[in-house]
Amino acid sequence: MQQELENKLMIFTDGASLGNPGPGGYGAVLVFPMLDEVVELGGNKPRTTNNEMELSAVIAAFSHSVTSTSHVHLHTDSSYVINGITKWVYGWEKNDWMTSQKEPVSHKELWQSLVSLVRERERATSVSWHHVPGHSGVNGNERADAIASDFAAGGNPKLFRGRLSIYDQKEILDTSYDEEEYAKRQAVKDRAKLKAYSYLSIVDGVIDKHPTWAECERRVKGKKAKFRKAVSAEEEKEIIEEWTNQNKK
Repeated sequence: MQQELENKLMIFTDGASLGNPGPGGYGAVLVFPMLDEVVELGGNKPRTTNNEMELSAVIAAFSHSVTSTSHVHLHTDSSYVINGITKWVYGWEKNDWMTSQKEPVSHKELWQSLVSLVRERERATSVSWHHVPGHSGVNGNERADAIASDFAAGGNPKLFRGRLSIYDQKEILDTSYDEEEYAKRQAVKDRAKLKAYSYLSIVDGVIDKHPTWAECERRVKGKKAKFRKAVSAEEEKEIIEEWTNQNKK
């Protein structure tokens, strides 16, 4: 296992923007196990987008490591980057950098730079792309995110360059995460995006239904109450039955 790791260049990247567009930053962490070396990169731009910063982080990482011949394993939480470089660019190139909707590709110059860097690297070694769920506890991703966010907020974070053996992110090579816990958190986020069928509240044992959250909020604010969003008629019925049974106890 150790020998396998030593032949790899592990890269973690992330981008952030405060507003879309707005001030933004990017961060990258490059780990060279064979050299016992870690290099952190980062930068900012006063007006940008999250996607532009995600791309900038990857380009910075490839540009910095252009002379490396280790197998590249790039980890990012950006589906935009991974889908773009592994799928979409082929159609864009074929269509003279126009999308399927006949519109110019956003960040065309950045994509062209990335394509050039990746193809040059692939002449000497392999490049693998790995999607890492954001904020799932993967240290490399968390550190890249912290760098990007700090730069986006106008900070000037101290970037590490030195020996892997003294790097404070001790588990930087561990890309595992609690998939069950992440799935639960993702389900909560996905549910929050669903359109509400109704909002339910219970105050002093009395259950009421509301077509909007504003109406529900007015009823429960400042009171000892329960409230929940129902996304279907069936769920609404289940919640009412649950609360009704609880009142009977």
